[in-house]
Amino acid sequence: MTRPPRPTTTTARRTAEEAGRRGERIAAWWLRLKGWSILDRRVRTPAGEVDLIARRGGLIAFVEVKARRSAAELDHAIDQRRLARVAAAAELLMPRYATNGEDIRIDVLLLAPATRPRHIENAWIGY
Repeated sequence: MTRPPRPTTTTARRTAEEAGRRGERIAAWWLRLKGWSILDRRVRTPAGEVDLIARRGGLIAFVEVKARRSAAELDHAIDQRRLARVAAAAELLMPRYATNGEDIRIDVLLLAPATRPRHIENAWIGY
C-alpha cells in the first residue's frame, strides 16, 4: 500500500518549526546549566507532545518551551489549554520516566531574543 503524498509545508510553517526546534535546543542548554539532565525531547503521545523531559535529583519535569520574537509576546505564549495538553501527555509518560517514585511537575520555559530565559516551575499549579 503506498502512502499519499505529504501536503506541501508552507514557508511560514517551516520557519515556525525551525524556530521551535531552536528554542528547544536553547531551553535544553539552559536546563543543563541549571543542573538538569535531559531525558528526552519532543515526545509525542495521543494526548499531545512534551517538548523536553528533564531530571534533577528525584524530580522529573515535563517542560513546555515557548519561543517568541519579542519579550512582550511571552505574556500570551502559554495558556490553560496548552498546559492541560502537556499535563495529559505527562500523565501518559509518567510510567516510562518516573520509575523510582520521583516527584513530577510541569514547567514552562519562555524564550525571546535579548532576554534571559524565564523558567516557570510548577506552571500547572497556577491554573
